Amino acid sequence: MASALRSSPARPARRSIAAKRWAAIRLFAMDVDGVLTDGSIYVSSDGAEMKRFSVLDGMGLARLRQAGVAVAWISGRESGATTRRAAELKIAHLVQGRTDKLAALEELAARLALSPESICYMGDDDIDTPAIVWAGIGAAPTTAMPGTLAAADYIPARPAGAGAVRELCEHILAHRPAN
Repeated sequence: MASALRSSPARPARRSIAAKRWAAIRLFAMDVDGVLTDGSIYVSSDGAEMKRFSVLDGMGLARLRQAGVAVAWISGRESGATTRRAAELKIAHLVQGRTDKLAALEELAARLALSPESICYMGDDDIDTPAIVWAGIGAAPTTAMPGTLAAADYIPARPAGAGAVRELCEHILAHRPAN
C-alpha cells in the first residue's frame, strides 16, 4: 500500500525531507476542512451538517495512534460531524473553533512537552500557514491556497479528503525507529 501512496513524478514532494526529520515526528496535527475532507460542507434545509471523510485517512491515523504518534485535529469552526468522526477514530486532541492555528498548536505542544521539530502540521488555508511554518514538517494538500502551498515542506500527491493525510501517515510510520 505504501508504494501506491508515494508522490508521483507529476506532483513530487515540494522539498526533500531528510529521514531523520520524519523519524522525529511525535505529533501529527492537522486542520479538518480541506485536509481530512475535500473542503465541502453539506447543509440540509433543517441545518444538519454532513462531511465526507476518507477511510484511507482514518486507517492511517489509527495506525499512527497504535504506533504511539499523537494525533490532533485543529479546526477553525465547531462541527458535530468533526466531533463524531474524531470520537470514532479516538483522536486524543480535538480543538475546534480556533482560527489562530499556531497558538492552538503551540499550546498543545507545550502541554505535550514537544518541540516544533517533533511536530508535523498539515493545513490548506492562510490561517494554517503560520503553523505549517512553525512545525518541524509542514504540509499542504494540492488544493491549498497559494501562500500555504509555498510555505509547505511537503505536498502529497493524493488529494485532500482522499488519502492526502494517509500519505503523510505512511511517511511518518516508515521512518519510525525500530522498537
